Amino acid sequence: MLTIKAFTFNAFQENTYVIYNEHATAIIIDPGCYEVSEQQVLLDFIETNKLEVKRMLFTHAHIDHVLGAAFIEKKFGLKMEMHELELSVWRAIPSYASNYGFVYQAAEEPDSFLSIQDTIQLGTDILTIIFTPGHSPGSISFYCEAQQFIIAGDVLFFKSIGRTDLAGGNYDTLIQSIKTNLFTLPADTKVYAGHGITTSIGQERTHNPFLQ
Repeated sequence: MLTIKAFTFNAFQENTYVIYNEHATAIIIDPGCYEVSEQQVLLDFIETNKLEVKRMLFTHAHIDHVLGAAFIEKKFGLKMEMHELELSVWRAIPSYASNYGFVYQAAEEPDSFLSIQDTIQLGTDILTIIFTPGHSPGSISFYCEAQQFIIAGDVLFFKSIGRTDLAGGNYDTLIQSIKTNLFTLPADTKVYAGHGITTSIGQERTHNPFLQ
């Protein structure tokens, strides 16, 4: 059985997720820890729970979701894993990081990529990958059917949706992704978003003003 621990990091209030099982095997999704104090909070949790971090995964590669990638790479010897269409998004970060006041330290470029054919396995627990572009061209979500939750990045929020005015964003594509690939999931599926509070598929299907 999987346990989800959420952290809120950096000036964008980005949600970083540590997912782990009863054998203390873990993955980190979207490490946004930028300040040394944020990195230490994450590290303390991992060390206190004696977690063995196996993979570093990304829903997408906007700056707020990758600020901690170099730290995780160095600390645990892990490479970034994302959809191939996010590579150009990630490569663009140095051109604008200073505009947001960040000194960006890049991790090594990924040498393998995630696709919808892949599954993420922690022991007997499985996450499947759902392609959810629109906020960014290669945005993906990680879905656990057995426990009915999804890590959705910046695709779907509580009563809101991801912005589409950034490079590679497309409003119509985002709406199609949500309605076709997320709203077909069971209503009680918990949605762990890239920002803000947890919601559910049923809640957003019924009450999200952008999707009525």
